[in-house]
Amino acid sequence: MTQRTTSGWAVGWTTFAALMMIMIGFWHAIAGLVALFEDTFYVVGQEYVFQLDVTTWGWIHLILGVVVGLAGVALFSGATWARTIGVILAVVSAVAAFAWLPYYPIWGGLIAASAIFVIWALTAHGRDIVDGV
Repeated sequence: MTQRTTSGWAVGWTTFAALMMIMIGFWHAIAGLVALFEDTFYVVGQEYVFQLDVTTWGWIHLILGVVVGLAGVALFSGATWARTIGVILAVVSAVAAFAWLPYYPIWGGLIAASAIFVIWALTAHGRDIVDGV
């Protein structure tokens, strides 16, 4: 029977993905709170498929931010369910950030790129965190 060696890099990438999810959660929450407190801060210039009321976007971002942040905390357990939920929420986060692009392109792009990196880190190296903890 061969014993599998744990890659320190893989554990590091997964831990970094957990921290990134917590940060993405904060970013979503900040975007949501700004939209809720100041409706005129975000202005879309042209018609867009996902054109919702800014207050609606605020609630979407705030709720998504809390859920993504909690999933990032759960990733530190290394459980398979936490990695699965992490990937699913990172996909939802990337889609929401993409839909947010007309309102705040740099912020939306930053969130989407970070979410894509989280997806990669969790799918490529996620199982190794259990062995490394």
